[in-house]
Parts: sequence; structure tokens; C-alpha cells
Amino acid sequence: MCKYHIFVPVYNHNMKIIIAGAGDVGFHLAKLLSYESQDTYIIDFDGDKLNYINNHLDVITKKGDATSISLLKEIGVDSADLLLAVTESQNTNFTISVIGKSLGAKKTIARIDNPEFLENSSIDFKKFGVDFMISPEELAAEEIQMLLDQSSFNDTVTFENGLFNVMGTTLGYKSPLLDMSVKEAKEIFTNVDFITIAIKREGVSQTIIPRGDTVYKLNDQVYFSVPHYSIENLYPVVGKEHLNIKNVMILGGSSIGSKTARNLCKENFNVKLIERKKEKSFQLAEQLNDTLLICGDGRDIELLEEENIREMDAFVAVTGDSETNIMSCLVAKSKGVKKTIALVENMDYINISQTIGINTLINKKLIAASSIFRHIRKGEILALANLHNIDAEVFEFEVLSGAKVTKKPIKELKLPRDAVFGGIIRDGKALMSFGDFQIREGDKAIVFCLPEAISTVEDLFR
Repeated sequence: MCKYHIFVPVYNHNMKIIIAGAGDVGFHLAKLLSYESQDTYIIDFDGDKLNYINNHLDVITKKGDATSISLLKEIGVDSADLLLAVTESQNTNFTISVIGKSLGAKKTIARIDNPEFLENSSIDFKKFGVDFMISPEELAAEEIQMLLDQSSFNDTVTFENGLFNVMGTTLGYKSPLLDMSVKEAKEIFTNVDFITIAIKREGVSQTIIPRGDTVYKLNDQVYFSVPHYSIENLYPVVGKEHLNIKNVMILGGSSIGSKTARNLCKENFNVKLIERKKEKSFQLAEQLNDTLLICGDGRDIELLEEENIREMDAFVAVTGDSETNIMSCLVAKSKGVKKTIALVENMDYINISQTIGINTLINKKLIAASSIFRHIRKGEILALANLHNIDAEVFEFEVLSGAKVTKKPIKELKLPRDAVFGGIIRDGKALMSFGDFQIREGDKAIVFCLPEAISTVEDLFR
């Protein structure tokens, strides 16, 4: 399964993008766009949020109601390439999209809460003016399932149905890579095909794009690009064992919790779901036939002990309270649970997951913003994903006839310092993209890059 998959046409001009809603999704989108020098407008009622955005980002803010026809006309919605309705209200987002489309916006995207809208193919929402819908809850549930499938790694993205994978893990004492350089690792582990594409190091704010002389350190969060046939061989290199996850406890019967339970039961996991509210737990018990529902407070350590938390392979906390999710994951970790995932609302928490001992912190708004962002990219991009702890992106480009990347071997391409090739897919085969490799028309190239390098990289694929 490819994480976020879409075909995007080439844009030769700056796009005009209007974002309705300056909450976390809107802010993160505006932040990503500020690297792109797009013409970006952001509308919200909240003057404080808009002031914050004005002080931090290069976008145009407008205070007011995004469902106002006169306001949308005033900021030129008729010339907008993209209208993103990402307020907290699903109904408002629908209304904005419908009005915006009627007034001439080329493409509209609405953030929704009701997964039924995504599943119901009998209604053509495009007819009403909503081109795409996105549900942060659905995306978060899919993310959790993928993290449990690749359980020893705390971040994972798949391309071309798993032919290539970007996998992240924290290096512990057992990793043979410690104090080795990237070049030395390649020379020693000749039986494993992998490319180290990024390192997030404690105390270093900037993501490290490794070169041959970069040395792996204890507690580094390292991201590897790995072809499917090398995944099993990568485990001993990073000092991890392949965790066989079968028993999963979920805390919180939110839409993310119930969707995750449903997804996991389909994959034959044994799932226990703890929900505090009695009525909600009865309701979920009727909907989730294969999940064992427990009505109780997941913060109660006695309850967790009674429900055999020590026998769980994974613990997923997705209540509406970030602190509860973090604390309960720490409790689960202390009881010997191997894999913990906590949902957090506060973006600032995302970078601390490794330091506090939780395997993965996820933020549904960050996932949603990243997913929406794929609609904005230039070039022939087949797929795009964001990694959790890193302010950067992984692209999958289709290589077009005459593109600059086909003119010289990789080492002569003048790739920016903040970018690295993660591999090439040619005729359905995964190929490693080292210096002498020559990229051809029709190839699919996986590239990892920091925001400041994106436009240069996109240019190479034109």
C-alpha cells in the first residue's frame, strides 16, 4: 500500500491557494506552502491565530467568515487553483467548498469527520462542488495499522506496493552501526541493500542528510530506504528483532480507535478496546463483533493489570486527551509492552517521542496536512509522504522524457546538499541509486529532501 498516492500535473506558474481555517491543519499547510513561494491566502475568524501566522509565515491572512461570498470574491476565489476547507467543522468545510467551486475555484478539498462520506460511492460529491475529501481520523487509523505491521520500526512509508520502503528506527546499544560511518556500514554489510537517507539527532534541530563520513550515534533516529527483499536483513543491522505483534490493546473508542480496531481485526489481530463511557462502549460492542470491548478507565493501572496488559504486544492510546495517551503508553511500556503508539494533539510533542520512551507519537492533523499537501506539488509526482519527527518529505517522481535527471549519472547531477536519492524502480524492480547509477525515462525515483531543496529537486525532474 502506498501511503498517499496521486498523479499531479505539471504547473508552470505559481499556484493561488486559499486555506479556510487557521487551526493546526491550516497552519501546517501554510507553513509547508511558505517554502514554495505560492500565492497563499488564509482565512479565519480568530485574529490571534492570524497574527501568529503573519509573524511567522510569508502568507496573506484575511480575518472573516470563509463562507462569505463577498469575502471569497474579494480575495479572488475565481482565480484560485486550490481551495482548502480545513476548519474544525465538517459542515462549514462543505459549505465553503460548494460556494468556492461555484465562484470559480479550480479544485476544492474539504476536511471531513464522517467516514461514511468516503465509503459511500453512491453519492458523487463532485457534482456539489467538493472535488476531494479527507478524514484525519481515517488517515490516522491507516497509519497505526502500518506502524504495527512494521513493528520494530517506529515510522514506515511504502512505495509501489512495498517494492521500496522508507523505515525509521532509534539506534540503541545493540546496534552494530554505533560509531560506524555510513561508508563503513556499506562496506561491512554487503549482504543488505539500504541507503541511509536521514538522521534526527538529539540536541540537533536540523535534520542530518548523511554523507559517507557521517557517523551513527546512540539514540539517533535513523531513516533507511530499503527494497522489499532487504527488510528482514535490516533488523540485525539496526540491532532489532522482528516483533511478532498479535495482541493489541487500544485505549479510547474514538473514531480513530474504532476504525483501528476494525482494520486490525480484519488482519486477524486479537484486539481489546477500552472505552470509559458506558453507552459508547455498548454501541461499539454492537459495531465491532471481533473486538473485545471493556468499559473502564484506561488510566486505572489495576484495570490494565486485570486485562493482562503484560501479555499485550502493542498498546495504542487514542483518547481525546494527549497527556492521558502519553502517560498510559508509558505505563504500558513499564509493564513490558513492546510497541506503544500515542495520539497527540499538540504538535510540539511530536519531536519528543524517542526521548520519553514511547515508540511513536502521531498527530492526525499533521498526517492530514501532509496528505492534502500532495495536491500542491509540481512535477510528475506519483506519491508523497512525511516522516513523523522530520520537517522534510519523501517523494516518488516519475521520470519524464528529456528530464534533467536523465542527462548524467547521479553523482554528476548536482543534487542539493539537503536531498538524497532513496532508490529507483524500473520495470517493477527495486534498484539501488548509488553514484554511478544512470536514471532513465520511465523510471520512478524516490527522493528525500528538506524543504529548502524541494524546488531544486523538482526542477531536476523537468
